[in-house]
Amino acid sequence: MDDQEFARRADGAIGDLYRKLAGATDDFEFDVDMNAGALAIEFDEPHEKFIVSPNAPVHQIWVSALTKSFKLEWKAEAGAFVLPESGQTLEALMVSAMRQRLGPAFSL
Repeated sequence: MDDQEFARRADGAIGDLYRKLAGATDDFEFDVDMNAGALAIEFDEPHEKFIVSPNAPVHQIWVSALTKSFKLEWKAEAGAFVLPESGQTLEALMVSAMRQRLGPAFSL
């Protein structure tokens, strides 16, 4: 994958996640913001922040959540960025992290 294709796929994946999370802010207590291609999800009590950002030099999406770092790679067969260790897509990983933070009722 070249740099332009990575940028297009990463922007699409992160933008889609942003729209879905923004729709969930009315039902759950967190804020979501998009700035310069990076997505920030903030929680008040206790204060915590999740970050989802593209890392163009290595063609990965990096997620910082739950005091961990996750590096997702594009998998054409899945048509998505996935976590190599578990096979979770970006959306599945974020739903899992959000459920750990907000409870099992969270969904996108």
